[in-house]
Amino acid sequence: MTDINPFAPRGMAEHVNQGTVNIEQSRAVTEAQGKLILAKKFPRDEALAYSKIMSSCSRPSLAASGEYAYPRGGQTVSGPSIRLAEELARCWGNIEYGIRELSRQQGNSEMEAYAWDLETNTYSSQKFTVRHLRDKKGDAQVLTEERDIYELTANMGGRRLRSRLLAILPPDLVEAAVNQCRKTLAGDTSLPLADRVRALVDAFSQQGVTEKHLRAYLNKSLDEILPEEIATLRGVYNSIKNGQAAVGDFFSIKSTDGESADLNRALSAASQETQA
Repeated sequence: MTDINPFAPRGMAEHVNQGTVNIEQSRAVTEAQGKLILAKKFPRDEALAYSKIMSSCSRPSLAASGEYAYPRGGQTVSGPSIRLAEELARCWGNIEYGIRELSRQQGNSEMEAYAWDLETNTYSSQKFTVRHLRDKKGDAQVLTEERDIYELTANMGGRRLRSRLLAILPPDLVEAAVNQCRKTLAGDTSLPLADRVRALVDAFSQQGVTEKHLRAYLNKSLDEILPEEIATLRGVYNSIKNGQAAVGDFFSIKSTDGESADLNRALSAASQETQA
């Protein structure tokens, strides 16, 4: 009988080729060094990058999705969206960023969002775990389809990626981009103000928000809405649409399930009274 030392170092699993692992590790190091060298050889032109960012933020399509909003302490706080952060990284240049799945176990994925300024060698990352669950009418739905899991992890990762990008981008650059997006929305004359309001109402209606809810949120008639308030509502809509906030976080909307339950209780009580 051969004795087995439980404390002896274990060899690599049969299906893992140690040579392949070493080659991949060496390749990754060489690739990273090459990126750093190229960034130093071709540094960003900050003046040109700023001009590109202002030009991008002057486009109504980007400006409309440039901000998101979320409730905090009874107030609505707004900030640059992931779409704007990605555009800033593209124009600023020499930035590598992304979301990757590090591992997957039964029911959850370990993820990482990262952003790397190759020119300054500033690296920011955040690891997080995503459970393969989706809230649906108060119940947790277990996800098993690969597409559903991918969409969930990508959505959760987008929020962290936004924070990582903003951590390495110059704050004054981000602030200037947000202000330019607001100016673009306020000065957009491609459509009359009334048509822009109507389009916004239609967009909110697809999320279950009516014109009445919008009036209550603004505390005024939509006929009195200002261009700056359209920008604020755009941020709210983007947050709801992208799943970063719920409709109930901004608007007092009673769920249909609750109304049905109240109706059923009322009908049941009326039936009992009739039988009595």
